[in-house]
Amino acid sequence: MTLTPGGVPGTERRAPDLSRGVRIVLWLAAGIALAPVVIPFGFLVGRAVGGGSKAVNTIVSGRTVELIANTALLVVVVSMTAAAIGVGAAWLTERSDLPGRKWWRVVAVLPLVMPSYVIALTIISALGPRGLLSELFGFGFPTARGFVGAWWALTVATYPFVYLIVAAALRRIDPTIEEAARGLGLTPRRVFTRVVLPQLRQPIGAGVLLAALYTLSDFGAVSLVGFDSFTRVVYAQYAGRLDRTPAMVLAVMLVVLALGVLWSESRLRRGRAFMPKPSTRRTRLIPLSLLQKSGAAAALSFVGLAALGLPIGTLITWLVRKPFPNGMPWGSLAGSVSASVLAAILAVLLAIPTAVLVVRHRTKASVWVERTAYLTYSVPHITVGLAVVFLASRYLGPLYQSLWLLVAVYASIFFAQALGAVRSALAQVSPSLEEASRSLGRGPARTMISVTLPLMGRGIAAGGLLVFLTTMKELPVTLLARPIGFDTLAVDVWSAAGELLYSSAAVPALLLLAVSALPTYVLATRQR
Repeated sequence: MTLTPGGVPGTERRAPDLSRGVRIVLWLAAGIALAPVVIPFGFLVGRAVGGGSKAVNTIVSGRTVELIANTALLVVVVSMTAAAIGVGAAWLTERSDLPGRKWWRVVAVLPLVMPSYVIALTIISALGPRGLLSELFGFGFPTARGFVGAWWALTVATYPFVYLIVAAALRRIDPTIEEAARGLGLTPRRVFTRVVLPQLRQPIGAGVLLAALYTLSDFGAVSLVGFDSFTRVVYAQYAGRLDRTPAMVLAVMLVVLALGVLWSESRLRRGRAFMPKPSTRRTRLIPLSLLQKSGAAAALSFVGLAALGLPIGTLITWLVRKPFPNGMPWGSLAGSVSASVLAAILAVLLAIPTAVLVVRHRTKASVWVERTAYLTYSVPHITVGLAVVFLASRYLGPLYQSLWLLVAVYASIFFAQALGAVRSALAQVSPSLEEASRSLGRGPARTMISVTLPLMGRGIAAGGLLVFLTTMKELPVTLLARPIGFDTLAVDVWSAAGELLYSSAAVPALLLLAVSALPTYVLATRQR
């Protein structure tokens, strides 16, 4: 009896025992992957705990209570809205006979290309009495700043998470139960609420968890629209004071909130998962009336307009008005692509031996390696940036504000993305193939290179694309830890938006969307 890749007792045969040297290499790779985030964060916690009375005053102040309330309200409202849009769009595109479902699937997924700060930039530049839409149409539009702007931008940025997970679950659910329920006279609405929805509790919970963690850690959108959440105030405390103790304390409290979200989701999910065995039977699409089809198309069109039409149209309009006011940002484009490619390569190279450790040689210790990777990914990135800056400026000397340190931090933050994809690919490779190769005289290294890695190719590529895509859009860590003179497209957008130079922000924003579109399309089609 052994542990399966999911950590549940099963009957799969264990991989052959490794030599001590190989085990050291596997553990060393896992340690290198996690160290750039775990060690600085431990240092940050130590400094915050040692803050004495200043730390206590920061924790108990009325301003901190207000920040907690603001952040919690935003997380709850964005998560609920993202769940409603994601679940509704998934059902319409996967279970109904709505015309043009393939097109609507693309519309539902494409907002993944857009960073939240780009969405926020277009919202504040298009709306309001002096916004772009007011100039074009001749009458004032309401302002979307503060809570409303943050809610809009983050809902657009997060609902695709819910959509992708729920749509995949709907495709796997056995339709037999639904057909039986309809045969007993239940209406489509009651079939959905009483049969389908209970089977989607776990997928919906996973999507809502991603939306909540994204909202909790977002920095760019809340800063541009002027909403006081934890991340915005942490950055202001860091940038505007010589004494960084309040920033460190608030950063640690933000991580505690993130861990609280993870714990709450796990408690709500416990004992409620219900998923029948997947079926390959084709699901019969539910017919909609003409009125229902019109309403569904109108709703999806409204979502597409708010998520894609307004942002892209605003950016193009600013670009047409003042084409390339500062020229093409070739240097920033090169910085974004080079750092993202290096981070993706490093994350994948470290994920491969770590996946071997957690899948083929699973122990209690290796389980904690995997859990630590996902906890590291869930930590708000502005906290990671602060921790790295505090530690590097004091102890790392030449590495402080170097490209290599920035790439290492990128790879460590998004290591869980690479590990998840590589781990899933390795779990699908039968150990018997590796044993056959070794029985023919090939050692572990040659077997890995000639047998295992080719079979894991798609998973490795997916992990690399995920890391590349998220690194391209990363803002807070880049702002805090980048080398002097090193710019990225995200930094260009942020700098121009902060100075209200919307035409200058349009060029790097459109370039960022263009570069991110292809990886997003590849990942979305692979997910189907």
